[in-house]
Amino acid sequence: MTQGTIQKLGAKGRRAASKRAPMSETTGRKFLPEVQGLRALAVLMVVAYHVWFGRISGGVDIFLLVSAFLLTGQFTRKLESGNALELLKYWVHLFKRLLPMIAVTLLATLGATYLFLPESRWSSIFGQTWASLFYYQNWFLASEAVDYYAADHSVASPLQHFWSLSIQGQIFILWPLIFAGAAILARVFRLRVRVLLLYMFGAVFASSLIFSIITTNTNQTFAYFDTRARLWEFALGSLLALVLPYLQFSRGTRVVLGWLGVVAMLACGLVLQVGQQFPGYMALWPTLAAACIIVAGFTDSKFGADRFLSMKPLVKLGDSSYALYLFHWPILVVFLVASGRDQAGPKAGLAIIVASILAAWAMTKWVDTPLRRNKWIEQKRRRALTVIVVCVSIVALPLTAWQVHVTNVNNSLLAGSSKNNPGAASLWSGYVDQSEPGSPLLPTFTAVAGDWPTFSGSCESDAEELINRCTNEVTNGSKSVFVIGSSHAHVLNTPILAMAEKNNWSVTSITKGYCPLGTDTTAGISDSCVDFNKETMAEVLAAKPDLVVTTSTRTDTAVGVAERLDPTWVDEVSALNAAGIKVVALRDTPRFAQSVPACLEQNPNDFTACDAPRAELYQPASPTDAVAGSLPNTTFLDLTENFCNSTMCPAVIGNVIVYKDDNHVTATYMKTLDPVFDRDFRAATGWSMN
Repeated sequence: MTQGTIQKLGAKGRRAASKRAPMSETTGRKFLPEVQGLRALAVLMVVAYHVWFGRISGGVDIFLLVSAFLLTGQFTRKLESGNALELLKYWVHLFKRLLPMIAVTLLATLGATYLFLPESRWSSIFGQTWASLFYYQNWFLASEAVDYYAADHSVASPLQHFWSLSIQGQIFILWPLIFAGAAILARVFRLRVRVLLLYMFGAVFASSLIFSIITTNTNQTFAYFDTRARLWEFALGSLLALVLPYLQFSRGTRVVLGWLGVVAMLACGLVLQVGQQFPGYMALWPTLAAACIIVAGFTDSKFGADRFLSMKPLVKLGDSSYALYLFHWPILVVFLVASGRDQAGPKAGLAIIVASILAAWAMTKWVDTPLRRNKWIEQKRRRALTVIVVCVSIVALPLTAWQVHVTNVNNSLLAGSSKNNPGAASLWSGYVDQSEPGSPLLPTFTAVAGDWPTFSGSCESDAEELINRCTNEVTNGSKSVFVIGSSHAHVLNTPILAMAEKNNWSVTSITKGYCPLGTDTTAGISDSCVDFNKETMAEVLAAKPDLVVTTSTRTDTAVGVAERLDPTWVDEVSALNAAGIKVVALRDTPRFAQSVPACLEQNPNDFTACDAPRAELYQPASPTDAVAGSLPNTTFLDLTENFCNSTMCPAVIGNVIVYKDDNHVTATYMKTLDPVFDRDFRAATGWSMN
């Protein structure tokens, strides 16, 4: 759209707007039944695709656009009529309406979590409950790199769908501020506010869409939850609201547009592989389809799509669309977990949808509507604020109490761990079992997901790139140690930090998930990993520490090849040795075909069912044996005998869960390795230690 065109739009003003039939602000229609029907159709798409197809429909993208369309119309009318925006009043009123349903959903989900979900999933759900309550669930999920498109929804979180509500909540804060900024600029520079808004939202649309296309191509899982990659969808809805009064189409054209939009939105999830391509340019399909329906508006034709969308059942369902979106996903996930299924079949799926609709109708009638229409609450802002505080409190208080209880249980078990949970010590010669029969496993299933190394200093994490930079904040220590490589190298920090504390060492850990030391992309190392390794190597060579610790070999059940050494690993270590930096390299730890904690919960009476055959993971001799002679300033450590016997690699050793997922060793088990790690490390370095 050229500048001249925009200026013409501004000059025409209300004269052109008065000719526009479909727009509510020009026809006096305060209620748009076709838009309400559009919302109902969108939520039905979301529910049906989730329940029956295990796919993404594009319906959520339509919700985002419609939200911005309605919000923009409301605020633009205020600005053009000279009314105050009253942002605080708007925000209080908005969240007073949104939070009661969220509180009910979260409380119901927490109850279902306690009753039906395994304890190993509680910790993540605790974090997601807080994230959902305070509208940052999308960033929480992005940091966990959740695969939202997994065909097996039984392993998904019952709160995962809050990502879109969180993005909407963030926009409901940001968008009014944009309008406030536009009002100030329009007043200072005497600009037409609608024209100014077209420029502002046009800039947001273009920059966000470009960002979305790039990030979807490079890191789609993270991009899906990234607010920045979704801003353009809201901006498109805002642009639509701003230009709609000036769009002049015949009734016949609008009838065609309406049905084109309906068919396109229904076909989106069937035609496109939506899950793996959103939210880049492919998300233009459902959003433009919705835009066609809105542009078509009220045709007053018996052949118009608006006649279908304005049908009473759809409009009534549209009234409950918010509640239906909230409830359908937890009901689906809890059902799949409780029934042990991977997918809901036709009959069960229909039952889930009916149950979700009934729950949504009930909550809308008895929770949402009474609070939304309560004139007594609306009379005083502090009363609406009280509703918000109550909603937050009724979730926060029991959640906090539950988390404290879980922590106390774990801490009480840790107090007796030396006797009841010996871990690796149970494998050593001369060990005498003194544990009490029936002692619980450690870490507890509620704590295992977060059982990572603990740094006394700072840790900076880049969730998108899976990078961790941590230190123990000891400056000018007696020795300086760098830990580099993949997340398996990060796990090694637990015993290293214990030794560092005793001996006053400085420890710096720079690691990246899925990124072993090396530069060979043909060996499964990504381009971003190569760049990370180059930057890390440059930093280490400049720092010249006394020692670098990393992993050497790689076990990988996915490629079907037992344990390998990446060819360029030797080059990287040779460069360190050539710079006079000693290296200690540890043989990789086992990887399993499934989550170990989940398997243990499924087999409480037979933990050996979760063990992995050693021959599928390890070569008879370590691949590093062939290169050890060429690296005289590198010492190779092999702790495999502390993880595997001659035939199997157990999931539980000495009443300790060895792996926090399918490959990362728990910090609890690594702590039980302290004596042997200290011994081998002393021999490898020749350092005197306390």
